[in-house]
Amino acid sequence: MGTSVQVTPLSGAYGEGPLCYLLAVDGFRFLLDCGWTDLCDTSQLQPLAKVAPTIDAVLLSHPDMMHLGALPYAMKHLGLSAPVYATEPVFRLGLLTMYDHFLSRWQVSDFDLFTLDDVDAAFQNVVRLKYSQNYILNDKGEGIVIAPHVAGHLLGGTVWKITKDGEDVVYAVDFNHRKEMHLNGTVLGSFVRPAVLITDAYNALNNQGYRKKQDQDFIDSLVKVLASGGSVLLPVDTAGRVLELLLILDKYWGDRRLEYPIYFLTNVSTSTIDYVKSFLEWMGDQIAKSFESSRANAFLLKKVTLIINKEELEKLGGTPKVVLASMASLEVGFSHDIFVEMANEARNLVLFTEKGQFGTLARMLQVDPPPKAVKVTMSKRIPLVGDELKAYEEEQERIKKEEAIKASLVKEEELKASHGPNAKASEPMVIDASSSRKSAKAGSHFGGNNDIFIDGFVPPSTSVAPMFPFFENTAEWDDFGEVINPDDYTMKQEEMDSTLMLGPGDGLDGKIDDGSARLLLDSTPSKVISNEITVQVKCSLVYMDFEGRSDGRSVKSVIAHVAPLKLVLVHGSAEATEHLKMHCSKNLDSHVYAPQIEETIDVTSDLCAYKVQLSEKLMSNIICKKLGEHEIAWVDAEVGKEDEKLVLLPPSSMPPPHKPVLVGDLKLSDFKQFLENKGWQVEFSGGALRCGEHITVRKIGDSQKGSTGSQQIVLEGPLCEDYYKIREHLYSQFYLL
Repeated sequence: MGTSVQVTPLSGAYGEGPLCYLLAVDGFRFLLDCGWTDLCDTSQLQPLAKVAPTIDAVLLSHPDMMHLGALPYAMKHLGLSAPVYATEPVFRLGLLTMYDHFLSRWQVSDFDLFTLDDVDAAFQNVVRLKYSQNYILNDKGEGIVIAPHVAGHLLGGTVWKITKDGEDVVYAVDFNHRKEMHLNGTVLGSFVRPAVLITDAYNALNNQGYRKKQDQDFIDSLVKVLASGGSVLLPVDTAGRVLELLLILDKYWGDRRLEYPIYFLTNVSTSTIDYVKSFLEWMGDQIAKSFESSRANAFLLKKVTLIINKEELEKLGGTPKVVLASMASLEVGFSHDIFVEMANEARNLVLFTEKGQFGTLARMLQVDPPPKAVKVTMSKRIPLVGDELKAYEEEQERIKKEEAIKASLVKEEELKASHGPNAKASEPMVIDASSSRKSAKAGSHFGGNNDIFIDGFVPPSTSVAPMFPFFENTAEWDDFGEVINPDDYTMKQEEMDSTLMLGPGDGLDGKIDDGSARLLLDSTPSKVISNEITVQVKCSLVYMDFEGRSDGRSVKSVIAHVAPLKLVLVHGSAEATEHLKMHCSKNLDSHVYAPQIEETIDVTSDLCAYKVQLSEKLMSNIICKKLGEHEIAWVDAEVGKEDEKLVLLPPSSMPPPHKPVLVGDLKLSDFKQFLENKGWQVEFSGGALRCGEHITVRKIGDSQKGSTGSQQIVLEGPLCEDYYKIREHLYSQFYLL
């Protein structure tokens, strides 16, 4: 029987909610992402709460709220304790995202769903992996291999491949096939015929235009507003798509020599860019090549100013400027306050680069036509003064006294318990009075206590005699002094990482910016005041798609190319999900599923897999050929049993000869480059490769089944010397068995 696989959406199915899915592979339970919206509605996590204690591993795909926002809350309140796996950028940038979200919430409310300590505790469980690194699970997950691959969309974004007994389960959501300024496209297209593909239908109904034109329209719309004296607000995420926007703005501002100020405003903006500067190997090829050749770091932003509070903006007053501020939802954070300030001016522009989350202010403003007025809640934290401060201090003093009384009662109970039932509290310890007086006199010479209270002291029944703690020094010494172990003074990697983690006091500078650290360390009693106001929306509201996801046409093409045996669709509106489901059911040779939230579907493979051992006699007659990291060979054998195990044995009779098998996947573009290096005149003509004057190489396959259908490579031309040379070169591109 094949590997048992079940999928259960916990959130993000037939809707655009946060992504969170339960995947069971032969009883081993993966949590695929652990997202939450900026609203932090705990009712969204009810399905997760039911299964959180049973999770064996968590796989994170992207460093934003929609993919990992609920992780600290789930670790603290829901009983989630499994190890977490992610790439290094997802770990670092995800941590900063959660810091920024907490600080934004804490400044305007008594936020208590999780703390920064909870964030640290959640991310301390993260195991960081590199792209294409095969990680073998142990214990309950024995035999399962997980590997992260490039997804595009966000820095460190991951397509997860989970392998068990030769069958692959691929989790690929929010991927992007296009190369961008700082990211390569996804490698999802290189996967062929996995047992299960779990992907999203988010963009199934959307088609995008050319990227250069989109970038040009984006810049033109900004410059037009700035030239007319207005300012532009771009609500952005903390450390995700904002990175692409920063590079676009920095490049075009430099090319056009524009002087309008650009500000990147989050609670962790400087820390974000500092980390991103060190992640060049995770970015696109162009950025890596530029750094290798000229040591130029793309994120040494020349036209963008990083700020962590609004003071810089207030100094500018009404000067035209571009502000990229978190959060993208406009629910909390700097973007919320700046929107309220800008909305009343018709010359200003609020430009959305991603669809707002359901129920948020951003989504409300993106409807067509947009509202003329919206109600918003303005909140801020202020220090307590006067009677409020006095009442607060009295309450704190009362709490301290109660805690002290409780502690003394507990200590007394422990003391009674340690005496045991046979202790005689009424019999004091007998001590020679003369020696007591001598001790008192001796003590008086040194200014010590003249008397010691002894009467009534009862030693515990378990003790031999009362004495002070004594610790023996067991250090070794030589002629030069104490012998030391150098390893004791070497800082381990885990300790270095822990010093970077944010604590309630020390170590804040390693993760968040100075202003945010001072805000947290300020122990002045404070309170939050709120008032609801109506904002007249006179500014321009524009939406441009800079989400960095593959559009509907590309998603359909990628799925057709991958051609999974079973396809599971998640995360998309009901219309988009149904549309993609119907398209794939009609055009692909795959079973297509689109489960509802908390609906479990069984996508166990129909194939039967058996584990067999190769006998020594059989292996001695096999000649293997190297194929990448593996070795391949043709085997003729018979199945037998040894010690109740299936074993492949040499055939009892001479097997019939088999037809030669060519192993490999030829790309005509690569073959063209190969022939050109050999000195051939080669060009593409009508989808075929024309070699010299007479020979043509073309690839013929079943277009409906993508690249996994039956394919043939046809060599056409007269039987001449060139024909045989081209054929020889063609054979060299394959492994012949």
